Amino acid sequence: MSQPVSTRRAFHKAIAAGAAMIAAPRLAFAQAFPSRPIKLICPWPAGGSTDAVMRAIADSAAKALGGQMVVENKAGASGMLGPNELLTAKPDGYTLSQLTIGVVRLPHMQKMQFDPLADFTYIALLTGYTFGLVVRADSPIKSVKDLVDYAKANPGQFTFGSTGNGTTPHLAVEEFAMKAGIKLQHVPFKGNADGMQALLGGHVMSHSDATGWGPHVDAGTCRLLATYGSKRTKRWPNVPTLNELGYDTVSDSPFGIGGPKGMDPAVTRRLHDAFKKTTEDPAVLASFEKYDQSVIYMNTEDYTKFMREQYQKEKQIIERLGLSLKT
Repeated sequence: MSQPVSTRRAFHKAIAAGAAMIAAPRLAFAQAFPSRPIKLICPWPAGGSTDAVMRAIADSAAKALGGQMVVENKAGASGMLGPNELLTAKPDGYTLSQLTIGVVRLPHMQKMQFDPLADFTYIALLTGYTFGLVVRADSPIKSVKDLVDYAKANPGQFTFGSTGNGTTPHLAVEEFAMKAGIKLQHVPFKGNADGMQALLGGHVMSHSDATGWGPHVDAGTCRLLATYGSKRTKRWPNVPTLNELGYDTVSDSPFGIGGPKGMDPAVTRRLHDAFKKTTEDPAVLASFEKYDQSVIYMNTEDYTKFMREQYQKEKQIIERLGLSLKT
């Protein structure tokens, strides 16, 4: 027997009221967010190029949120100490980290603490790096051809530093070496600052990284041999790309901000909107320009999809380079 219309209406009103009561505290929490400082982990050393960019982003996002954002450096493990910390953090939006492409690459190379497809909330993709290979200005290696000739005559003797095993600056050079038919010796560092110190101190013959080396190139203390993008940079238009030199190597590495899995969608949206605003902030854009980065923005949904697709692409790259996790 069907219920009277009035009874059905009362029932639906009660359901709607109950849903509103459940949603109300969450909405109030999101509106009150943030009520204390947010920790944004930069998984690279203080003083490097990524650190400088992350601090500009944090300052801008904090203003947009009307709160405080504190950058905490946790260098090492190829930029994975920040993502690792998200595993034990509460999903309340108060612990965030930079997430690099390494998050979906390294699980194909070594055993990781996290599952990149299940353990993070991908909030917003913001920017990406320009990479290149530099030597000291007094190095006898004056071009990529010189490097290849030296490496062929001295297999495994040419050393290059990078920001860690499995990072884009590492793998781009490994791919170039494979295409060139040469063997190089990789020396991993925690970040740009200590890698450049090693190069300038004569401990490695070259350094592969994002453009934290830029001031040294401009000052004449380092020589830029090649960049890894699909086209030459505006800042160093006379420097060729590895691709145009015939080595079929193109590498960039967009990065974004993420949090623990299970975050309240309303808080995620608040954070996304604040980080999106940073890509229009003149102070942040000046920081990007200083380190030859561009705006590469994706919203939460697109960023999540991108990282899932990139996980499969990185698997293919790692297999091609023979660096897959041995089971």
